[in-house]
Amino acid sequence: MAKKSKGNRIQVILECTEHKTTGLAGMSRYITTKNRKNTTERIELKKYNPILKKVTVHKEIK
Repeated sequence: MAKKSKGNRIQVILECTEHKTTGLAGMSRYITTKNRKNTTERIELKKYNPILKKVTVHKEIK
């Protein structure tokens, strides 16, 4: 059984910002972790969008 820890690292979902405006089907999402104590604001990372076939900005969603 996995040990339950109450650390500062949490899982967040990153969603493509450019994909919403195109109106194409599907959605590009990634799951990553961040340190809640050091990074209190929402993160933005450049990730590959396989539907648009290019690197786009992905923002954290809640």
